[in-house]
Amino acid sequence: MDAILEWADSVVWSPGLVWLCLLAGLFFTIRAKLVQFSQIPNMIRNLREGGSSKDGISSFQALTMSLSGRVGAGNIAGVAVAIASGGPGAVFWMWVVALLGAATSFVESTLGQIFKERDPRTGEYRGGPAFYFEKAYRHTRAATPMKVYAWIFAVVSVVALGIFLPGIQTDTMSGALTSAFPVLDRWMIGVVLALVLGVIIIGGVKRIAHFTSVVVPFMAVGYILIALIVLLANASAIPAMLGLIFESAFGAHAVFGGILGAAIDQGVRRGIYSNEAGQGTGPHAAAATEVSHPAKQGVVQAFAVYIDTLLVCSATAFLVLSTGMFQVFDGDDVISQATNLPEGVEPGAEYTQFALSTVFSGAGPAFVAIALTFFAFSTLVYYYYMAETNLTYAMRGVSSPTVQRGVLAALQVAILIIVFYGAMGAEGRAWAIGDIGVGIMAWLNIVGILVIQQPAFKALNDYRAQLKAGKDPQFDPRTLGIKNAGFWEERADKLARGEEPEQHR
Repeated sequence: MDAILEWADSVVWSPGLVWLCLLAGLFFTIRAKLVQFSQIPNMIRNLREGGSSKDGISSFQALTMSLSGRVGAGNIAGVAVAIASGGPGAVFWMWVVALLGAATSFVESTLGQIFKERDPRTGEYRGGPAFYFEKAYRHTRAATPMKVYAWIFAVVSVVALGIFLPGIQTDTMSGALTSAFPVLDRWMIGVVLALVLGVIIIGGVKRIAHFTSVVVPFMAVGYILIALIVLLANASAIPAMLGLIFESAFGAHAVFGGILGAAIDQGVRRGIYSNEAGQGTGPHAAAATEVSHPAKQGVVQAFAVYIDTLLVCSATAFLVLSTGMFQVFDGDDVISQATNLPEGVEPGAEYTQFALSTVFSGAGPAFVAIALTFFAFSTLVYYYYMAETNLTYAMRGVSSPTVQRGVLAALQVAILIIVFYGAMGAEGRAWAIGDIGVGIMAWLNIVGILVIQQPAFKALNDYRAQLKAGKDPQFDPRTLGIKNAGFWEERADKLARGEEPEQHR
């Protein structure tokens, strides 16, 4: 079984997926005319001005929800592993994939908004890849295969996000906490995590959005500030650190020039895995938002990629590199490079712990444990929301509200049990299966949005035209030739009658 999983993981996360993400990001960047750069002022404006309604959350809440999934344990441990395997140059390529991936995030999130719908059970907005795969080709010859495609995505998402990955996150939290605070037991941590998670997820998307809007800014800003303190304490090392990154990224460094391929591979993989652009996770939160035009949330979600990679991942990279708390490997061999790390330290979160301890003496393990707990738990909350959304899609053929409630309750119970047992220690196979599931989601989503991209660019052109005319953009899909966007058609009809479609709060 282990050999089969290793083979499947190597196939799913092959160089093909890396190049698919890069080339899709480049294609969308060109076709969208650099939307991820030209719309930065509107990203901030939409975050500041967007409101919520009784059925939809605000743009800011959706941003924090998607960030709760993007910003996780990989931002601390994963970045250190990328440096250990690919050298400092991996950081540069991590930035590149974020800049290109922001365009991909715009496209998938705008599609999520265009084809969203109301949950008939709760009235809340639902959407994501499964929804737009089906709706984009409804009433065409491709309707049946696209519906099957959407159903496969939904099932893979429920299994990966609702069953395998939650236990991995709690294992990470539990291991970090018990290491930093020996007085704690894993079972105690498991009970507390399950109880807190249960209170949050039972409250629905509104409670989830409220939780992430409070916790995510606190954890991200706090971590970045601590990293800045360490960076300022090592200010004299900054020029050499930046030089090391750029020289290594292009094979010009005397020591790291021989592993240029590893730098590109590790940087791109870490960027993709961390910021999740193209994986199909961001559109779930984007679709839940109350906005007047789908492109508004599309540009906000592009901004989420910047926060995750250019800020949080960079904070870890700068911590590790400025303090010299890293070691680089070429296969099993250590590359001869000056390092302040003690011998025998494994690549990962310990690099960050030792880096923090250079300024906060002895406090590195505690800082990292607390940061990992916040990062991983917020990811756990968003995993549940995405699993619930895809399970809701898969149950659309079930007419009985009682059955629907029962199935969703079963998912809630299952994820709480998995969270508890994950805190006891996640099995290695759970890691592998979860990685494979996320990789399949990425393949399905990127191929899918390359096929159905047209509505997103029609929406973008309409958005830009209305902004140029000095209007607050409003969306009517029928004027753009976009079909099967029933929510927006209904909203446009209300506006035409002089009714307010939703009261923002």
